[in-house]
Formats: sequence, C-alpha cells, structure tokens
Amino acid sequence: MKQIRYFIEAVLLAFLFILSKCLPADWASDFGGWIGRRIGPKLAASRKAMNNLRSILPGLPEDEATHIIAGMWDNLGRVMMEYPHLQHIGRDRTEIIGAELLEKYKGQPIIFISGHLGNWECCPPAMFLQLNCHSHPVYRAPNNPFSDWLLKKVRTMGGKLAVLPKSKTGTRHIVQVLKNNECIAMLIDQKYNEGIVADFMGKPAMTSPVYAQLAQKFDCPLIPLQIERLGKAPNFRITINPPLRTKDRSAEEIVAESHALLETWIKMHPEQWLWLHRRWDSNHLKGKSNA
Repeated sequence: MKQIRYFIEAVLLAFLFILSKCLPADWASDFGGWIGRRIGPKLAASRKAMNNLRSILPGLPEDEATHIIAGMWDNLGRVMMEYPHLQHIGRDRTEIIGAELLEKYKGQPIIFISGHLGNWECCPPAMFLQLNCHSHPVYRAPNNPFSDWLLKKVRTMGGKLAVLPKSKTGTRHIVQVLKNNECIAMLIDQKYNEGIVADFMGKPAMTSPVYAQLAQKFDCPLIPLQIERLGKAPNFRITINPPLRTKDRSAEEIVAESHALLETWIKMHPEQWLWLHRRWDSNHLKGKSNA
C-alpha cells in the first residue's frame, strides 16, 4: 500500500511540475500561491505551524498571526510551483549582494548555511549560474523515492549540480566534495535529535553542529546566506554575509551565532519561514522542561 501511495503522490507532483513548466514563471508562482492559501490553512499541519508561531512570537494579535501563517502557505505553494523554473530564477531573477566577499576564497571549499526562507532552493542555481560557484545542496531526502527522484532532477538542473543527502553515505560525499575544493550549501533550521541542545528563537532545540565541525576540520569559511522573496513574484535577493569566525571556538558558540542570524532574518519576514517544522520539543514550546 505504501508503494501505491508513493506512486500516486509522485504522479501528482509530476503533473504539477509539468503544468508549471508550461506556464510562465510568474503565472506558475501565482498559481502555487493560490493553492497554498486555499488548501494549506485547512490542513492539520497548519495548527502545528500556528502553535510554533504563538510560542516563539507570543503576544501577536490574532489577525497578524493568521496573516503570517497564510503567508507561509502562500510562500510554500510558490516554492513548489517554482521548482521547474529554478534555472531561470537563479540566472535572471535573483539578485546577489556581497559576491565580492567570495573573491578571496576562489579555489577553496566553502560551506554556505541558510534556512527555509523565501525560496531556499534558488541559492545553489543562482550561485552556480551567476558566480560559477559549484554550491552543492545538502538535503533531507523525502521518504517517497519517486518524489525524491523528481526533486533531484530540478534541484540539480538536470545534473549540473550534485545533491548530497543527509545520511552516512551522504556524509562521505560531503567530505569528498570539500576535499575537491568545491562548496556545499546546508539548511540549518531543522531538528536533529542526535545533535546538541542550542537556543533557537528563545527555546532550546536539538541542532546538528556538523556544519561548524566541518568548517573547522577543513579550515574553510562558513558563510551565512540570507534569502528574501521580493514581493509575490519569483524575484529574490541573496545576501552573502561575512564568514563566521570558527577558529578557537566551540561548535556550540558557532551554532549560537548562526542561530542568532537566522532569528533576525525570520523576524524580518516571518511569513517567508517554514513554521511547519517540528523544530522544538513540545514541552519546551509550553515553557516546561523535560525533567
């Protein structure tokens, strides 16, 4: 039964991708936003997003909280329908600020870090197409192998980039990419039960410190990227920040600094962040300890 469900899900995803490809990028994005706004708030997952929002940003008026969650669904729907247009978006519709910061690191491995903001998928294509920077995305593979295959096709722009799954095998590939003096891009705002406890937006959250550890192991720059959607159309801005200091610091200190940056960006555009993640323990969200 599971395989049948996976197949049906993948067929639906393929249909949406084909439909999106037949439409101009603006129309596809608008259609995705429309789907997100109409369907998303009615799903059970929307309650989890609202609980996360209310716990992290207490005191929000009801209408503002509802507006933020509706905006999140709008953004997520747009992201899904923008997948087939990633090459066009990365090349022609993404502004990159701070590219000069990368000049001194040419020929060296770099670890880029960011979060699920704006259209987080546009970063590797934009960096590759505009700056000739092979920034291979590290991702958590979906359970559905058919959907995983479809997403890989669009994420890699047909094989121009490699995708590196978060797994033991993927870790070996990540190490090899860095040894080859190429770059990786990691999203650091997901829960990782085998990681460390770190403050994230005022609440303790299980966090993977692997990006900090890799930057120290390979002595390579750890560079935060801020991603912003500019208006409703598929237009984006990537701001390349100065690298975080990793020398003579603990992984916990590096994670704390990167989390502080993410928190600033999320609060700038809360409707552009993916509040759906089970990022915090439910007890911590309620202000209780696990003890």
